[in-house]
Amino acid sequence: MSAPPLAELVDPDRTAIVTQELQGAVVGPDSGMPALAQEAGRHALPNIARLLPAGRQAGVRIVHCLVHRREDNQGSNHNARLFAFGRRTTSMAPGSPGAALLPQFGPARSDLVLTRMHGLGPMGGTDLDAVLRNLGVDTIVAVGVSLNVAIPNLVMDAVNKSYRVVVPRDAVVGIPADYGTAMIDHTLSVLATVTTTDDVLAAWGR
Repeated sequence: MSAPPLAELVDPDRTAIVTQELQGAVVGPDSGMPALAQEAGRHALPNIARLLPAGRQAGVRIVHCLVHRREDNQGSNHNARLFAFGRRTTSMAPGSPGAALLPQFGPARSDLVLTRMHGLGPMGGTDLDAVLRNLGVDTIVAVGVSLNVAIPNLVMDAVNKSYRVVVPRDAVVGIPADYGTAMIDHTLSVLATVTTTDDVLAAWGR
């Protein structure tokens, strides 16, 4: 079955933008992953900064998903090399700049902010699924970082839970950039509707 037209797919009454890890320790000026932060700053972050206010104005829900880790790392994963990074990078302790949403993205009063202490993506580590269902959402516009792990995890978990997913390819990023492109073209494109920021904005009449 073919996907509905983009304007129907991202109907504001049924759509949420879900941002992934747009926080200081990940893509901020003091990021513990400077290569990722630099790549994100080229296109993804500016495009997300365009999407969010347009989405709010159109009535789209905005849900920011962040990672928090206690300074002693209790309650967080230890079972993959990726999680060792979390113990040596910029602090993501609750209340720290590294744990906070970058200010250019809000949160606005209408936004929701969810945090997780474990896992590879927000669908398994937060109340995201319940929150979206309570909002009447069945389409997720996924933006943020990274195409290496968290964005594919979010897309797959969302599809498994019967959400439709839209990925603006210029509002997500991975490193190296060629790998991110390959992930979109060869994996996410068969799971989600891959589009651009401009096309989503046009669908919302912006």
